[in-house]
Amino acid sequence: MTEDTLSPAQRAKIRRLAAPAEPEPSDAGGELNIVPYLDILMNVMMFVLASVSVAFASTITTDAAASPVVRPRPGGIHLTALVTGQGVALKTASGSIAAGCGDVGPGITVPNTGGAYDLVGLTTCARRIKGMAPAETQVSLTASPDVPYDVVVSVMDALRADDSGKLFPDVTLGAVR
Repeated sequence: MTEDTLSPAQRAKIRRLAAPAEPEPSDAGGELNIVPYLDILMNVMMFVLASVSVAFASTITTDAAASPVVRPRPGGIHLTALVTGQGVALKTASGSIAAGCGDVGPGITVPNTGGAYDLVGLTTCARRIKGMAPAETQVSLTASPDVPYDVVVSVMDALRADDSGKLFPDVTLGAVR
């Protein structure tokens, strides 16, 4: 045997060592596995979306003189009714309507009397507001989660019409967050 020739066993060993290695299943062919990063990113996005709070804009009355409940504006009065456990609070573009529906100010416009909602007082207040803005037909109605559904429907009916005719027939329901 000469030094240049290799035995069949030696040739087989050289072929085996020179052959490209099969990638292991965890290597996935040398590609970067980004699935765990996407999972983390999705979890962060869901947390951010779930923790975002809605900011409600409020108005502050700047004139100290007594002002009417509603000052009609070119864009409408933007009447909003918030039904809570204490009663119904009304708000216009001019500001919140004070208790008794007499002026602009803080508080519940039509408070509960004896644990019951004063729907007659609410309709009277809505008629007064309608008299100051006869072209307005819209009201946005929002209720606290603890208010029963039948109360929400009764308030909606009280704001829509009275014996004299239609008040605010276009009701938009909102949600408190």
